[in-house]
Amino acid sequence: MAPVKRSIALISIIEAFGIIKLSPQLSINGSFLPTFLALLSFQFTVLFAWNVILYPRYFSPLRHLPEPAGNAWFMGQFAAIRTEPTGHPQQRWANEIPNDGLIRYLNIFNEERLLITGPKALAEVLTIKSYDFTKPAQVRDGIGRLLGIGILLAEGEEHKVQRKNLMPAFAYRHIKDLYPVFWAKSSEMVKALTAVTASPDEEPLSDASKTPAVEIGDWSSRSTLDIIGLAGMGHDFGAIKDPKTELNVTYRTVFQPSRQAAMLGFLSLFIPFWLLRLIPVARNQEIPAAVKTIRRVCHQLIEAKKQTLSSKDEVAGKDIISVALSSGGFTEENLVDQMMTFLAAGHETTATAMMWGVYALCQKPHYQTRLRDEIRSKLPSIEDPSAPITAETLDRLPFLHAVCNEVLRLYPPVTLTLREAARNTTISGLYIPKGTKIILCPGAVNTSKALWGADALEFNPERWMAPGNANSGGATSNYAALTFLHGPRSCIGQAFAKAEFATLMAGLAGRFEMEMEDPGMEIKVQTGITARIKGGLKVRMRAVEGW
Repeated sequence: MAPVKRSIALISIIEAFGIIKLSPQLSINGSFLPTFLALLSFQFTVLFAWNVILYPRYFSPLRHLPEPAGNAWFMGQFAAIRTEPTGHPQQRWANEIPNDGLIRYLNIFNEERLLITGPKALAEVLTIKSYDFTKPAQVRDGIGRLLGIGILLAEGEEHKVQRKNLMPAFAYRHIKDLYPVFWAKSSEMVKALTAVTASPDEEPLSDASKTPAVEIGDWSSRSTLDIIGLAGMGHDFGAIKDPKTELNVTYRTVFQPSRQAAMLGFLSLFIPFWLLRLIPVARNQEIPAAVKTIRRVCHQLIEAKKQTLSSKDEVAGKDIISVALSSGGFTEENLVDQMMTFLAAGHETTATAMMWGVYALCQKPHYQTRLRDEIRSKLPSIEDPSAPITAETLDRLPFLHAVCNEVLRLYPPVTLTLREAARNTTISGLYIPKGTKIILCPGAVNTSKALWGADALEFNPERWMAPGNANSGGATSNYAALTFLHGPRSCIGQAFAKAEFATLMAGLAGRFEMEMEDPGMEIKVQTGITARIKGGLKVRMRAVEGW
């Protein structure tokens, strides 16, 4: 849109000069500026009418696709998109509107969005033609400041090279070696929570109202930050022991949803980011300060790792920094971007999944009991630091993996992601013009009744327990689960995240009986980088003896 606006402004300047020189009687008082402004206003009015009314209603190649009813004249479905949590309108439309894998809906000013709901169309966008669809500049500018322009936001050949150079750090043979790190941090978290939630009696939670409640999202974030520090950077940030550590405080500040953040996100639809950042609000001061802190920490870690690797007696490790440095494919600044990506996205997504996992187990206490029994029968005590935990150990816990898979299906940490057609292309045989916005919505696909059955919106780990369903949950297509996406742009840290999540949930569920502080609490989703529970999740926890 920006090039179009610049072209219109240039054309208006040329036309105004032409009128003044050749037909001054058509100008406004023979003056350039009023003539130019009049021409500019007229052409922008024509452009507005074309973009908002004529094109989406009468000319768009997508206009015949199924779409939700009740479009506002100028604003499409923006009212629902603005007032409901991210991904919820799309989830409803995917289940209620008959479609063959594609749904069109209109956003603010009737800007078209193409929601991908079917496996065939998803395969094209994510795998077959993945590099035809890129992250829009709006997304790169918006989250790039905080996450860095690393592998998450890189495109084309740059992305291919970065992924190739980083893959050794995320190979499954290496992830298997990290299970002791995951288990050690799970043990540290559980011991700290045991001390915090210690109750003077050993009554069931329903009778132990004096048991202090903890906000599980905070503990989850501190634990996953420590894990990504150790396993990814070879450094323990110590956030479990001390929540006031510099990096933890920084991330908690920028990840805390706020009205200002939401308003700036809304304004980014109309205002370029360079101008948006000049608005004198606290959020525009917090983000640069946070980025400065994070980049400084990353530079320090890189320098320390370089010194370590320069020692002839030191064998190169398999953490992210070591692998990236050894590849020789990254400048130091680009390596900082990679670290920012893995630090932020790597710990916040798993922490969000843990919050929803605890919520699900609180809602279904019989599953919580069943999971605890399985963990205690097959894992050594979390108090025993010498007991080795391996990938093979956890693989013997089918119900643990069923619970984790169901949490990731029903409550994907990132409920929606945006793509843009980088060139004219097709999806399912339908012509897709360059610039078309594509919606990939794990929150909708993961709960599609067409793909998951009538109970798609229910928490049911049993779907993963049937013979042959351990990896599919009974869905007939790999593309029925979009939590980690698929294809060349799938989450590079998927195996890491799943192993980390399972290990942390094993520690929590194995040690504690958990219950929401307010069982009748209305759950609302607060969307930021991830889809967290608004206001946090306060849980009463009682350590169950015998493990």
